[in-house]
Amino acid sequence: MNLDFVAERGLVLLGCGKMGSALLQGWLRDGLPSSSVWVQDPNPGDWLRETGVHVNADLPQAPAVVLIAVKPQVMAEALPVLKAMGNGETLFLSVAAGIGIDSYEAMLGDQTPVIRAMPNTPAAIGRGITAIIGNAQAGAARLDLAETLLAAVGEVVRLEGESQMDAVTGVSGSGPAYVFHMIECLAAAGEAQGLAPDLAMQLAKATVAGAGALAMEAPEDPAQLRRNVTSPNGTTQAGLDVLMDTETGLPPLLKHTVAAAANRSRELSNG
Repeated sequence: MNLDFVAERGLVLLGCGKMGSALLQGWLRDGLPSSSVWVQDPNPGDWLRETGVHVNADLPQAPAVVLIAVKPQVMAEALPVLKAMGNGETLFLSVAAGIGIDSYEAMLGDQTPVIRAMPNTPAAIGRGITAIIGNAQAGAARLDLAETLLAAVGEVVRLEGESQMDAVTGVSGSGPAYVFHMIECLAAAGEAQGLAPDLAMQLAKATVAGAGALAMEAPEDPAQLRRNVTSPNGTTQAGLDVLMDTETGLPPLLKHTVAAAANRSRELSNG
């Protein structure tokens, strides 16, 4: 299965908020014809109509893919409209947080191919990472198709089991917010040392963005990159002595942070 298959059978996008919009823009950029896309959204923007996709129009009977990108709280209202497509060849690909595969099978039929995906907000600029896991009905070909579709907004990884999705939520799903807060804190710390607020924020943003880009592109792992910029008894070492403290530093803090997010994801998944 590939984008030609999707173009022939059609793709339905249920919800076109930030994540749905990012994916749609990526697909159109990669050559998926706008005439092959149907978008169902209660508040479509003008830009959406200008793309040439079908907006709130009658849907194809058996599209290749239905991508579910609505908020979890409106899922019970939005999904039954598509129930007739269940138990067939249509793949249901969900990027909605907190809704397990078993819930989709209950709403659509237990023979429905379902793949659950957890992207993150850097997908909006094509720098996201998405984890996917499917049910038995999805099969290898549909997992390949889902990976192709989601690669439009960044990297894609496959999980061994759905139980890992909560940990993924805690690390990469919620992780951008942790990094944004780190930028806030780094800038505030700069201000405390006498920098003007605008300058402190500029330095903090560029430092985090640059370090992240270097971590992605350098052949060394992050631990080695850290050692490369740490001179014995130097300024970086003095800062790291605080940050790397095993009781009060970043290691225990991030461990508790990710655990809290993962535990909340489990609570939401269990209703």
